[in-house]
Formats: sequence, structure tokens, C-alpha cells
Amino acid sequence: MKLGHAIGFDDAPFSRTHRGNVRVIGTVYAGTTLHGVLSGVVRRDGANSARVLSELLMGSTFHKHVQLVFLQGVALAGFNVVDAFWLHRQTGLPVLIVARRQPDYGAVRRALLERVPGGARKWRLIQRLGAMQPVRGVWVQRVGLSLDEADMALQRFTVTGLIPEPLRAAHLIAGGVSTGHSHGRT
Repeated sequence: MKLGHAIGFDDAPFSRTHRGNVRVIGTVYAGTTLHGVLSGVVRRDGANSARVLSELLMGSTFHKHVQLVFLQGVALAGFNVVDAFWLHRQTGLPVLIVARRQPDYGAVRRALLERVPGGARKWRLIQRLGAMQPVRGVWVQRVGLSLDEADMALQRFTVTGLIPEPLRAAHLIAGGVSTGHSHGRT
């Protein structure tokens, strides 16, 4: 598997009371060099994240070069759970979901089933991915690539800390665009 070019997506910070759209940033990397930025919006707790990410990538000039999609967690904008299998089919690209910590699946399940519209469907999407696995100090889920390939991707795209540059940069840009400054950990 070639791992020269990747895109990482993360959402912008938003308040607990926010309803409506949330900004999503994608950063395109060739190795460890930033080559482009994509921007779109997904619905808070909605169901359009995979479609929006696919449209952003496939509608860009970068889609011919990108070989891997990184996601900062399986959901954007609260509980807008990304259907990683659909995203993989639509783009033809492997999808690597990265988290700093393993989620509390019991709490996620309760929140989805008790408070989120379409929560049962979203919970099934998460279950279909299987348990997160530890790799290089982070937790991953993956579609379209092996655990060894996930390890190679993390090694290839990580420069500072444990989070790959496409996700780190998307996080920093999303924070800066929405709040006027970037801060915090990815």
C-alpha cells in the first residue's frame, strides 16, 4: 500500500448548546508537508458526515493523489457518526480512525440510544468497526487496511507527539478558524 499522501479531517469546537452546522477541516499532506486545506460543514448530531467528507475530497483537486483518509474519532460535530465503510466505498480509500484514548463504549451507547436522533443506527455503525486497537500510543479503528498498514501510516505521518500531522493540523486550523485561536490537544 502506498502511503505518500493523506487527508485528515477534524471538526471545529462548538458550544454544548450549539445546534445546526459545525465546520469541518480537512488537511492534505504529502508525507509530512501540508499541501492543501478543505473546509465544509456537517450537522450537529446529524447523519451527513460521510457524504460531506466524500464530497469535499472527491470534489477537490487533491483526490487523485490522496491514498488514505484519517479521522479524528468516529464522529464529528457531536454524534454525527461517520460511516467509514461507506466512505471507503465511495472514495476507494482506506480509512484510519485515530483516538488518543479508548472511548467508554458503554457511555457512548447510552448517549446514542437515549438522547440522539437515529442513535440505534449510529451505534450499529460504531459496532461494525469493532473494538479500537492500540498502535503507537494511540487507539485505532480501520477500514481497508491491515493493522500493520495502520502502524506504517502512523509512523509515516506522525512528527510531533502521537497524532499524525494531517489530524494535528486539521485540529489546529479548525480551532483557529472557529474561535480565533488554536489550542488544546488533538
